[in-house]
Amino acid sequence: MALLIELAGRTLALEFDGPGDPQAADGGLILPPGRVALLHGLGDALFYRHGQNSWSPCGWRRLSDAPLRIANPQRRVTADDDVWDDPARHHSSAVAALDAGDGTVLLLGALGLGVPRLRADQDTIAGWYESGAAPWFVARGPEEEVFAAYTRQLSARLGSSDRRAGNVWCSWYAYYEGITEQQLAKDVDDLRGLPFDVVQVDDGWERSVGDWEPNGKFPSGMRALADRITDAGMTAGLWIAPFITLPSAGHADMLLRDAQGAPVIAGHNWGTGYHALDLSRADTRDHLAELTHRVVHRWGFKYLKLDFINAGAVPGVRDGEREQSYRDALALIREVAGDDVYLLGSGALLLPSLGILDGLRSGPDVAPMWQNYASDDPSDAMARNAVVNTLHRIWQAPLTEVDPDVIYFRSRLNLLTDRQLSWLRDLADITRFRAVSDPPSWLTETELSRMTDYLVASPDVRRRGRYTWTIDGREVDFTPAVTPEAQAYPIT
Repeated sequence: MALLIELAGRTLALEFDGPGDPQAADGGLILPPGRVALLHGLGDALFYRHGQNSWSPCGWRRLSDAPLRIANPQRRVTADDDVWDDPARHHSSAVAALDAGDGTVLLLGALGLGVPRLRADQDTIAGWYESGAAPWFVARGPEEEVFAAYTRQLSARLGSSDRRAGNVWCSWYAYYEGITEQQLAKDVDDLRGLPFDVVQVDDGWERSVGDWEPNGKFPSGMRALADRITDAGMTAGLWIAPFITLPSAGHADMLLRDAQGAPVIAGHNWGTGYHALDLSRADTRDHLAELTHRVVHRWGFKYLKLDFINAGAVPGVRDGEREQSYRDALALIREVAGDDVYLLGSGALLLPSLGILDGLRSGPDVAPMWQNYASDDPSDAMARNAVVNTLHRIWQAPLTEVDPDVIYFRSRLNLLTDRQLSWLRDLADITRFRAVSDPPSWLTETELSRMTDYLVASPDVRRRGRYTWTIDGREVDFTPAVTPEAQAYPIT
């Protein structure tokens, strides 16, 4: 069916194939489920691409430019939805928007699960669902207003969380997989009395990814480590990747398989391809329930960083739709863990995580270097990529905590300039999610004092434009961090 609709004083041609008619809604229109297409008439506008998961590239790109995407096929499998990749067309996941530079943005966003996809050219913006059908939301107006209206629709339909993690200390960017019980015991003692709420133990404690028991570096066991953190006055946090397994870790009966019966490779890390678990299987769900109960109720960890969870929604032969399978597994973890446990998703999908996860990583890892000039991969673990992704996901803050990853105060093993460090810290102030990976013993007296002062501060943060804020009256402009050619249109 085709008809004309009016949005904020502009008439647009709409085509849709679902039942019903467009309905007025808070801030825009609800469009019928199924496939929709709008003749936008904006020409060579800027296109907002939303990445499928935490690491997928996110940002604005002119329609006449090459699409924003991960070019490397192996990396794309790891950090995006490879099924819908297109080197010639601008694609997006869940939501997309167009900005012609006149102070208004046209937004089209999905309101349900089923792998919603969008694409645009200089004439049309279209949306469809890979499987099933749910309504769409369309709005036109100032950027901040239309994204805020979309978040209200998502919150009403899928849920939201207002829980705060507090100040987090994480082991990853100091030791990576080299953590030991002895070293963490010293760090916990050094963190005692500092303004941290959570100590999160990252990768390196487990026997293998998929074999979630402590390795030989933790002879006292994980309960003893959690108790040490709790006794120091902080919440014990733990990294796990519950939806994946390395080939060497077993679980052969639980693996997600393709149409030929081969295990699905969900991504690449730890020097190999890793497998996804079939979350629709009863034995997999029993495994997830037992793992969550062990980590939370037997060991005592009350903050869980759930990593690589996009693997739960990769294509494969399963019982049911892939995003719903992902959401059901997260809901099981939440049920077993309890409402008092903070759940952070990394590699998380936005829509099927809402109302279950308390926070979502918003970009790739913040390595202590700004950019890899030998690579243009927007999902690389580089500080600039993390900043860019987070800036373009701040609109999600009413739905879930936006985690920009760590900030740095150390000079040791750190290649970031003062300006780059300032961008990281300012972004953490804007999102109100502050995480640090600097062992106190690595910091000079001045660095330790600077970190402490930062963590106890509560600055006044006000948005001024797409990439501009004031923090306690100080002007903060991220435009040079995004791209020298970026156009930061005002948000009113």
